[in-house]
Amino acid sequence: MTKIETSAFTYHSLLTGTKHSYLSALCLVASLTALPSSSLAQAASLKQTQACEALQQVRNLTITEATVRENDQSDSPYCYVRGIISPAIHFHAQLPLIGNWNGRFLQWGDGGKDGDLDFANHRVAEGYAVTNSNTGHDSGTEPGSAFGYNNRQAEIDFGYRAVHLTVMAGKTLVNSYYNRAPDYSYFEGCSTGGRQGLMEAQRYPNDFDGIVAGAPVNYYQAMNAAGTWNLQRMFKDNFAGNLAIDSTGDGQRDSVELVRILNAAVLQKCDANDGIRDGVLNNPLACDFNPSSDLSDFMCPSSSTGACFNQAQIQTIADFYSGPYDSNGTIIYPGKTKGSELDWIGLFVPSESNGMAPGMLRGPAGDHVNYLFYEQDPGVTIPNLNDTNYSARAGGMNPEFHWLDFSVDDFTNGDAELMSSIMDATDPDLSSFLKSRGGKLIVYHGLSDALSVATATVNYFNDMVNTTFAGSFNDANDSSRLFLAPGMGHCGGGPGPNSWDKLVPLVDWVENGVAPESLTATHSTDGNIDDERLLCTFPQQARYSGPAGEENDPQNWIAENFSCQ
Repeated sequence: MTKIETSAFTYHSLLTGTKHSYLSALCLVASLTALPSSSLAQAASLKQTQACEALQQVRNLTITEATVRENDQSDSPYCYVRGIISPAIHFHAQLPLIGNWNGRFLQWGDGGKDGDLDFANHRVAEGYAVTNSNTGHDSGTEPGSAFGYNNRQAEIDFGYRAVHLTVMAGKTLVNSYYNRAPDYSYFEGCSTGGRQGLMEAQRYPNDFDGIVAGAPVNYYQAMNAAGTWNLQRMFKDNFAGNLAIDSTGDGQRDSVELVRILNAAVLQKCDANDGIRDGVLNNPLACDFNPSSDLSDFMCPSSSTGACFNQAQIQTIADFYSGPYDSNGTIIYPGKTKGSELDWIGLFVPSESNGMAPGMLRGPAGDHVNYLFYEQDPGVTIPNLNDTNYSARAGGMNPEFHWLDFSVDDFTNGDAELMSSIMDATDPDLSSFLKSRGGKLIVYHGLSDALSVATATVNYFNDMVNTTFAGSFNDANDSSRLFLAPGMGHCGGGPGPNSWDKLVPLVDWVENGVAPESLTATHSTDGNIDDERLLCTFPQQARYSGPAGEENDPQNWIAENFSCQ
């Protein structure tokens, strides 16, 4: 066999994943060499298509579709596969064409309550074989948390089962399509995806070689109970403590200026604690801002309705910072970090701009206590979540439950124990993943995150170090690292540096043994980078070490002018 013939034989075998006789290879070579170059390209495309479509015949998976699709992030198409895992998990795989695969498998994490199939076209363009699922429900038919109504199987699938089984299905497809197992397997996700990553490390330590878990909502029941409690602070007593005000006298709460005043006061008090005034708190956990005393100049006269704070609003702010507490004063989840105030506007503050229905009411917390908190669901949501005067119907086949009637005492009384066992990912013993498996874990969290509080992640990481590594950060850093991003919101955004490739440092660590001592993050405005900092391995923090006396010049906010200390 000539060199050309051998090459063609090998290429065809790779494309089809089957063995062919020498004679078949010679016939293929003869037919290909007889074609013009354009037809040769079409023939290659045909073989790729046939290899992809053959996945519909995989006998140990339920596959509903296997076709070649275009990728808007690449000039090369990929093999797209959809399937079903009983009873209701729909999954899909994005498989680079055989010659484009980098040998790596990636499970792409989910956000919110999921209920859809998420794509990672950019990772496919980089050569990753990617899988994702709807975690066992479709948000088009059961929006928000409704999938959990009297449906324990759906709750288990969302809690942990769907991710693991999707990984198993994805690896089966990889073996069938490429004729070999992946060299390395990774997980990448934030928010719910971060919770999924930690859940995998705890329950299924052999699924991945490396996990990157961002802003993990791993204290899932406490966090959603906290979100409901925070909303109650804004809505109770006819919005007495609401931070949106009526600035025109027309009865509409049109202004959120109080939140901006609050944020400015916090920055005035603590922004320069790190030696730089840049609108970002480097360590908000050390900020000693006190709303009662530090907002004293902005308190309202008894008859005022202007941009000033009344006592109920001061109490709302204090409650947000303290964290939700039950009737005995027991705090169940950390309070909001200083500097996160501007994100309260979209998440918690009822105003004219959001129709008096802020994001947490429409999203994570608004229906959570109806469907995903109690062992026995108390009832369906009321028709209008922001109707504070609505009296929930108690009888009938589908009784109602008003989120305003929720008591955080139910959390401390243990009413969420079953659902916590399904959805929380708080087991601090990661010995199986980090020690026995030899896996690598990168956790990151924005310090201005107003949805899932970074303090909770710090608490979990400390617990993990104490349990898994007997309290030794030196030992823990051999396989796990936490990075806190000052000024970053939930999975991104915010005034601080908030953008970096989350996967590259993990791959370098797993495959080359290069542990990330720091990450370089950037902040951009209108597409232009205007701030660049180091994110340091916890508990270190980035300190300015550039030209003396020029720390407040944005031209000096570049990574090389900072060091981890």
